[in-house]
Amino acid sequence: MPDGSHISARIGPNSVLQLAPAMDHIAGTGARRALFAPLGFDPLPDATSMIDEAHVAALHGALRRQHPENAREIFVAAGQGTGDYILAHRIPHAAQTLLRALPARVAAPILTRAILAHGWTFCGTGTLSAKSGPPVVFTLSDNPIIRGESAPAPLCHWHAAVFERLFARLVHPRAHAMETACCAAGAAACRFEIDWRH
Repeated sequence: MPDGSHISARIGPNSVLQLAPAMDHIAGTGARRALFAPLGFDPLPDATSMIDEAHVAALHGALRRQHPENAREIFVAAGQGTGDYILAHRIPHAAQTLLRALPARVAAPILTRAILAHGWTFCGTGTLSAKSGPPVVFTLSDNPIIRGESAPAPLCHWHAAVFERLFARLVHPRAHAMETACCAAGAAACRFEIDWRH
């Protein structure tokens, strides 16, 4: 994975690429192309290039506004797809085997540190921090994907689904992620709690 220190105001392509199959399946290819094309995402971007986070935010916002009835389902499916991509292409198989063999209380901080080390790929210019658990708590300040948005409830279903997929596959199968605070709902930062003790 390239060093992200030189990247300014960009975010990983899975923030767009995983939305496409999710939306095709849930809302239909025509609806997806009608949403993506005016924002410059038809054809889809290259999977190896970072994307301007403002363009990603515009796409995510347009999806919420134009498809309120199934936006959450699409974001969750896209987050799961992003997690699956990370597992398939970004975390070595040997490391995954080791994490799965460890007790959850040992595996969780290792995975948390790895996520923090590469958080720029899905947090852009936002600031990601974490607290060990359980529950593990990730805090994302100035989340660029919802910057300027206003909502009565948390909006970051994509991020929550990414966290949940990774922890459920590598730490504990009952791991569940919930966004308990969101910048869009007036909080100082987006807060995600991951727990497996239920």
